Amino acid sequence: MSEPTDATDQPTSEKLVELAKRRGYFFQSSGAYGGVGGFYTFGPQGAALKGNVEDAWRDRFAVAEGNMEIDAPTIMPEPVFEASGHLDGFDDMLVECPDCGESHRADHVVEDNTKYEDAESLPIPEVEEVIAEYELVCPACGAGLAGQAVETFNLMFDTNIGPGDSQPGYLRPETAQGIFVEFPRLKEYARNQLPFGVTQIGRAYRNEISPRRSIIRTREFTQAELEYFVDPEEDEPPLERVEDVEVCLYPVGEQNDEDGEEIETTIGAAVEEGIVADEWVAYFLGIAKPWYEAVGVDMDRFRFRQHLSGERAHYAADCWDAESEIDGNWIEMAGFANRTDYDLSKHEEYSEDRFTVFKQYDEPKTVERATVDPDMSYLGPEFGGAAQDVVSELETLAERDRSAFEGETVEIELDGESHELPVEKTGFSVDEERIAGEHVTPHVIEPSFGVDRVVYTVLHHAYSEDEVDGENRTYLELEPEVAPTFVGVFPLQSDDELEAVANDVVDDLREAGLSVTYDDSGNIGRRYRRQDEVGTPFCVTVDYETVEAAETTVTVRERDTTDQKRLAVDELAETLAAIRAGDLAFEEL
Repeated sequence: MSEPTDATDQPTSEKLVELAKRRGYFFQSSGAYGGVGGFYTFGPQGAALKGNVEDAWRDRFAVAEGNMEIDAPTIMPEPVFEASGHLDGFDDMLVECPDCGESHRADHVVEDNTKYEDAESLPIPEVEEVIAEYELVCPACGAGLAGQAVETFNLMFDTNIGPGDSQPGYLRPETAQGIFVEFPRLKEYARNQLPFGVTQIGRAYRNEISPRRSIIRTREFTQAELEYFVDPEEDEPPLERVEDVEVCLYPVGEQNDEDGEEIETTIGAAVEEGIVADEWVAYFLGIAKPWYEAVGVDMDRFRFRQHLSGERAHYAADCWDAESEIDGNWIEMAGFANRTDYDLSKHEEYSEDRFTVFKQYDEPKTVERATVDPDMSYLGPEFGGAAQDVVSELETLAERDRSAFEGETVEIELDGESHELPVEKTGFSVDEERIAGEHVTPHVIEPSFGVDRVVYTVLHHAYSEDEVDGENRTYLELEPEVAPTFVGVFPLQSDDELEAVANDVVDDLREAGLSVTYDDSGNIGRRYRRQDEVGTPFCVTVDYETVEAAETTVTVRERDTTDQKRLAVDELAETLAAIRAGDLAFEEL
């Protein structure tokens, strides 16, 4: 039997990174050329784990919720990001060392060396003051940074699309824009019925100033995002499905309170008490929490933290992060935001398409419409080239405040100056109109997951050390649903008869849809240790009892407890498949 280490003896990230490189989970890419910061290759184990996490996310957030999935390009033309605001507002704070020339995230330098935990939310002048006050130094060479200018740095990678007079483009910094720009067609696939959701799992790119902490902060990473389009006036989430889900919340009020602390509550109570004001955001928090638990995130080291006003994205009305604790630090794994109608309105403004959904009324309605039909023979001589701008101002005013036209004159503002026009020259009128429906710009609720950070958290929280039969053991306590390999099959010794049976077992298990590895190298104890270290939940050993006894059985060993049981070979595939599906527990055998 294994003797677990004390719960307070947490593994270090350094141990995990070493294991990940040695056992094929992840390692810095292009190592033959010295490596390049912020880019990582997932090895055979890591690619399988990452794929399983993605499949689990797809099953829960796409399939189970009835949402569509698309796969959009990773390069998009410049106008997309001009409309989305990324060209002007997708910046980090950069400070450059005056001695070695190394560039650093200014907010990270502050957070790592002062009491400030969310320096990203501070304005640049205040960050410069903090650097000077604390006499902060360059992390690379130790030179003082006081007095150095903190500047904004746009995180997007730019490129050119096509030869010659090529079109400027950018690698997408989020998968979301690939969904938003296709909304006019996607709404047709949803039969113009709100609400509906569109998911995407794919790569995103951010030219990080100082990538760090292995795959936690990289320049290329995988996102799993859901954009859920709702009618803000009518659509309500099915909160009853998640109201009893228990969550740990860290709202803004508690963060701003010197004695503030996390709140243990339920989704239903959090909504009722106004802790989570947005019901759609609350609904997806309620879905996400059990999903994180199912893939192996330690719930004692997990919380949802609300964004402070200074760190909230320009498009978000409210946002909560799913965070995990790693070696005493909290890292963001996902963001849950109400993006309102910002994205669709911007793309409609900048493009030539309509980003609304037509909502059909049950019966046509009679409404009053205020319109203007200005006398251009008056406006032309009076305003010259600005006459059309005057028309636009009049149209906007008529729609917004028809009472402004009740007198003999109406006042408008043009280029900061007020102008009075005779109402009779505006052609103002209020008419009745029968309409069958209206165009609605949906609001967007977005759960956005960083897959690489989920993978890292799952590995970190699964990392364990104990002692078995007098030997130290390292193992990954991965959930069967996401483990790269579900079962290892070993012949006890190098023997033709044992190896033949073992190969037949491998074939049977693979036909049952299980991921299997075969290992006949070294003594059986070493083979167990290798599989424990990569997180394989079960090992099957073909021994001499298998081939000599009346009933053909094998030994099945469980990773965490090292307990062993004998199972009949003809029941092995069905039994292990039931365990992986969660329909059967090993201890029940």
